[in-house]
Amino acid sequence: MLPGVMTRSGSVALSLLLIAGLVPSEVSSQVPSRSGPVYRIPVQGEIELGLAPFIERSLMEAAEAGASVVILDIDTPGGRVDAAERIADALNDSEVPVFAFVNRRAFSAGAMISLATQKIYMRPGSVIGAATPITGEGERAPEKIVSAMRSTMRALAEARGLDPRVAEAMVDENIGLPGVVEVGRLLTLTTQEAVRLGYAVQVEDWDVLMTTLGTSGNQIVDQTVNWAERVVRFFSNPIVAPFLLTLGFLGLLVELHIPGLGVAGAVGGLALVLFFGSHVIVGLAGFEELILFAVGAVLLLVEVFLIPGVGVVGILGALAMLAGVYMSMLGGIPTIVDFTRAGTVLSTSLALILVSSWLIIRRLPASRRLMNLGILLGQASRRNTGFTSSVPRVDLLGAEGVAATDLRPAGTGQFGEERVDVVTESEWIARGSPIRIVASEGYRQVVRLVPSPEDKVEDPKSVG
Repeated sequence: MLPGVMTRSGSVALSLLLIAGLVPSEVSSQVPSRSGPVYRIPVQGEIELGLAPFIERSLMEAAEAGASVVILDIDTPGGRVDAAERIADALNDSEVPVFAFVNRRAFSAGAMISLATQKIYMRPGSVIGAATPITGEGERAPEKIVSAMRSTMRALAEARGLDPRVAEAMVDENIGLPGVVEVGRLLTLTTQEAVRLGYAVQVEDWDVLMTTLGTSGNQIVDQTVNWAERVVRFFSNPIVAPFLLTLGFLGLLVELHIPGLGVAGAVGGLALVLFFGSHVIVGLAGFEELILFAVGAVLLLVEVFLIPGVGVVGILGALAMLAGVYMSMLGGIPTIVDFTRAGTVLSTSLALILVSSWLIIRRLPASRRLMNLGILLGQASRRNTGFTSSVPRVDLLGAEGVAATDLRPAGTGQFGEERVDVVTESEWIARGSPIRIVASEGYRQVVRLVPSPEDKVEDPKSVG
């Protein structure tokens, strides 16, 4: 028998196998053998924004490695809609063919991701659908969000040549299909139902899928989350975020309270970079939130250094910074859960900042350990600890002398044989006027004009 020629008995046997469903129909179409490794990307557990960068990176690596196909191994209860949309965009732009392998369940956002692939394969006993968005309380999301999800699912189905009404019925229970689902019930398809509607192809297991795709002998590359993606997910975690915010704001507060230190400002800046950077990478924050936060920071600095005491500019700056932080935790399509979670993170951060700030302002300047290390300077310090400032001149308190210069309000006073830099309480004092030191505040000696005897007026009421 010549190679490539099938005998009559062999043809009959293959036909019987196809009728029995034991051989996938793709084999009969003589799927060409694909070269290159097969990239398997797990989509398991809850779909969150940290999954999107992982899948984007995996698709790029698959393209660079010349992969034959990419398989999404899906078993998920669903998750964030905005994360699923970002993943769907990456799948549509992929240079390598991507297929979905529904390995048990693909609910909600998992159904959207499955529809974004070129073809869906399902194991027996698997399910797909139930894609209506819900709030944190388990209730149906507002119509605006439901409409966006319904339109996205319809567009994905149309792009794959599938019946768009089936995809819409997965999102909206108000859509009924005769013989499929009645009005008032959300559509969820079993493997057999999905095959009957043309939405999926049934495969027994992974090995059969590889045979079906013509990649049974290809190298399998299992993608895993790398250390950088773990770091991003860690810093964007709602439990870690409040501590990053607290550390960031406290570092800046200490830097403003003790200028020139540098270390506190650097630590605070790094914490804020980690917070915003991780949220930008996972897709929660965008440039709008960063710009809003930066504008708020500038307004706050203007209040502190340029126009202190006004208050309005500083309040606007603080509100802008808080708004930037709050918005950076919402994402593209926020739900009630996202609003609640962002509010909890922000309120927790504010509470930690207020308590820590009070402790720092109260105790940090008096820390002898920091003074001995040379990090903070006291009123006086030895040469080995740095700069030596003026020592309080308690001995000058109450001393009388004359103004050696005009005091407007600062100048020099002559007290015996000693000339001392002084400042008045508020008024201007002419040169040569008698003065008295009424307060000694380190390097600052506060003086007051001493009235002459003729300036003293006897109180009439004191006369008997």
